[in-house]
Amino acid sequence: MNRRHFLQNTAKAATALSTLGFPTIVPASVFGPQAPSNRVTVGLIGTGRQGYGQNLQGSDLKALGVRIPGLLDLPDVQVVAVSDVDSWRMAKAQKTVEAHYARNAPGGAYKGCSTHRDFREVIARQDIDAVMISTPDYWHVPMGILAAQAKKAISCEKPLSMSVQQGRALVDALKKYGRSGVPVVNRTDSEFRSVRPQNQAVELVRNGRIGNLQKIEISFPSDPTPVPPQADMPVPKELDYDLWLGPMPFVPYTEMRVHTPFDVQKRPNWMRVDTYAQGMIANWGAHYFDVAQWANNSEYSGPVEVEGKGEFPKSLWNSMINFSVTYRYANGVEMTCQQTPTSTPSIKYIGSEGWILVDNYPGVISASNPAMLTSKPSGNELDLSKTLWDKVDFVEAVKTGRKTLEPIEVGHRTISISQIGLIACQIGEKLRWNPEKELFVGNNAANALLAAPLARKEWAM
Repeated sequence: MNRRHFLQNTAKAATALSTLGFPTIVPASVFGPQAPSNRVTVGLIGTGRQGYGQNLQGSDLKALGVRIPGLLDLPDVQVVAVSDVDSWRMAKAQKTVEAHYARNAPGGAYKGCSTHRDFREVIARQDIDAVMISTPDYWHVPMGILAAQAKKAISCEKPLSMSVQQGRALVDALKKYGRSGVPVVNRTDSEFRSVRPQNQAVELVRNGRIGNLQKIEISFPSDPTPVPPQADMPVPKELDYDLWLGPMPFVPYTEMRVHTPFDVQKRPNWMRVDTYAQGMIANWGAHYFDVAQWANNSEYSGPVEVEGKGEFPKSLWNSMINFSVTYRYANGVEMTCQQTPTSTPSIKYIGSEGWILVDNYPGVISASNPAMLTSKPSGNELDLSKTLWDKVDFVEAVKTGRKTLEPIEVGHRTISISQIGLIACQIGEKLRWNPEKELFVGNNAANALLAAPLARKEWAM
């Protein structure tokens, strides 16, 4: 599958909206004067662990004594629709939304949140300004392109895509369907840039407190033990399994491929299956490669060389584990990442005059010289101390039309690092990478792996 076919077939999928009685291109009211309520109307697509928990309700970072706000925490947001292929999860999200708004409604009742099994109904609604895409990874780009065509503001979960070409197709669509040369308002949904230990480290590195940046060392958490192939199972009544698969090839249902029924707390099983996600190098890479690129001032570019090795389990959970990957940048910076059976999340920046370490999540920051951590930006130096939280940043951008802190172009560049690292491990060779052309230099076998994943004909993307 190449990018041209991806876009052509996505357009066909969008045209199919008309058969459902919905227009393909829908104007968003927020790209102009606000409605009398002055609220941004949002449709939540995906109500699983991340969508229902983090994106809808937010969470408390007790270690830092702060709260990451969810959509329901924001007074200038109205969640008016939820969509999921699991009817139990969708109903739970609807109940939570309506109970929240009922607390401030006249008479203590509110019934203004609709449910939609098919996400295309949400995208087609003229009264919805923005969509929050919180689905399995392989759905992000197809949904994002359809939302861009409908000119919806888009916040999309990370990892952003399943391939470099696929991610680039989404970035291109945002530009194509924007207005007056300005892309559709968009954000990669990740809170890492807003967590103070993480952005403080970036601030100190960018402001030269460790001298010239020379090396970045990243450690990812360990994976659970892979599960062996599973027996076929009846599809749960609450799950539209065919729509869950969507663009992916048909395989019989088994719980360990999808998610635990009647549960929104457990990490979903699909995250360990390489058809639907790309394992820890993508899941945690979407966080750590993002802040690493930010610190290296290369968030719209990437490395020029990559090599690595990893293990690929022959099981249902077959995502790469126990890996070690090294990247090199044109400016001389070397970045390493590793995952072992006992590793924990961390990132260390090493410079010519010292180092900064952010250990664990949300992060405990330390430095070779502790006094470094009390230094304040001066003059024109970068100051990230007042960085908005991810949902707040997105909503403010929707209301004003400004660029978000982490546009999808940046999220695409971030996850591309994960993807070329994965390819280097699959190929087993040192590879040269051209970040401008987004191609490997002189390696056709590696370039063949940059394409979008295979798809079922009716969902060919």
